[in-house]
Amino acid sequence: MKLKVSVLVLVVLGLMISSCKKEDTCCDKNGSQAKTCPKDAQKGDKAAAEKVVEKDVMVALPFELPKPMFEGTPQNIKVANLEKPRGEPRPPMLAPKGATNLAAGKTVTGSDDEPIIGEMEYITDGDKAASDGSYVELAPGKQYITVDLGEECNIYAILFWHFHKQARVYFDVVVQVADDPDFIENVHTLFNNDIDNSAGLGVGKDMHYVETNEGKLIDAKGVKARYVRLYSNGSNQNELNHYIEVEVWGKPVK
Repeated sequence: MKLKVSVLVLVVLGLMISSCKKEDTCCDKNGSQAKTCPKDAQKGDKAAAEKVVEKDVMVALPFELPKPMFEGTPQNIKVANLEKPRGEPRPPMLAPKGATNLAAGKTVTGSDDEPIIGEMEYITDGDKAASDGSYVELAPGKQYITVDLGEECNIYAILFWHFHKQARVYFDVVVQVADDPDFIENVHTLFNNDIDNSAGLGVGKDMHYVETNEGKLIDAKGVKARYVRLYSNGSNQNELNHYIEVEVWGKPVK
């Protein structure tokens, strides 16, 4: 009788181990199904690690610059707090792999509802040339434009051109991002060269710069926002405000 019971126990254990193997799960030392399979856990850890690695891969943003409209170093521009010409091409801007120009084709509004020249859609149409039919001219004084990205995004870089047909310096250039179109919630100032607070947005610590075909590149450091707003207040040439193109490089928040 004892022999029969022992044989029966061995048969049952064999069936349990066989069943466990057929289901491709893990078994403990007694042949019972384990809750966690070390092999599967390793697969999960590897997949998670691959996702982290892919997320952290940094690549150069593929900026496409327009043709230069003037040559040489601008002379006799007497503007306070003016940065010196770099004298060489701008170094690449790195951002997480998969970042794109989120502003392409997006809606643009502004403080001047009826531009003197051009249409607001010019600012996100991909045309960066400083020629007639490529830029928007807004009224004198402090003006702004706002780009609606359509959803909350991680923003890594903002690249924009005012007017680069001539060597100009625009004043009170301020770049902000926010969660709402009225710029009340989660407002971040990413650039401000208003050295005397004439625009009423605070005294800026950034420098004035000369417009070139490279545009002005702002490192947004992955800030989360839906709306991007750019201010200006005329230039050293006249009191009018001009915009050719605005690019916002990043990824939608998921």
